[in-house]
Amino acid sequence: MLDELTRPLRVSADLQHEVEQFLYLEAALLDDRRLREWLDLLADDIEYTLDTNSLAQFRDRRRGWAPPTTYIFHEDKYQLERRVARVETGQAWAEEPASRTRHFVTNVRVLAQADDELVVGCNYLVHRASKAHDHHSFIGTRRDTLRRIAAPDGGETFTIARRRLELDEFTLMSANVSIIL
Repeated sequence: MLDELTRPLRVSADLQHEVEQFLYLEAALLDDRRLREWLDLLADDIEYTLDTNSLAQFRDRRRGWAPPTTYIFHEDKYQLERRVARVETGQAWAEEPASRTRHFVTNVRVLAQADDELVVGCNYLVHRASKAHDHHSFIGTRRDTLRRIAAPDGGETFTIARRRLELDEFTLMSANVSIIL
């Protein structure tokens, strides 16, 4: 995994630009609460996870020991659709009134390419402002698998086939994760 992070693939400037523009579009859809359009960016077989982070001590890491990975969430397309539908009802208490979000994506690296899929690594920051004093920032790294598909206009675009998010914080300080990270 370290080799992936230190030596990303050499890709064309056009491919790098295309990947970045796709990720920026996704961020804009989420910030504008265009959640149905965001769902259209997801593959039917998507796996969308937020892993917990561990506090293994150096002596344990040196021996190769790490606590088992657990998830804050591990969702598929159906579960993500249900989450969006719940927000649309106006009955999701954590999103009444609706949170304002800003999604930032940076350090975008194409890590692997095979057939019609790319593995992309990036850092993210999602700021959530809700109610008068409820402000939280979620900062971390993520690994996306983007699959190239035919676009409705006859060209090509990407769909998100897998997303694995990891937070930098060890203890989740927010009362909930009611927004899409």
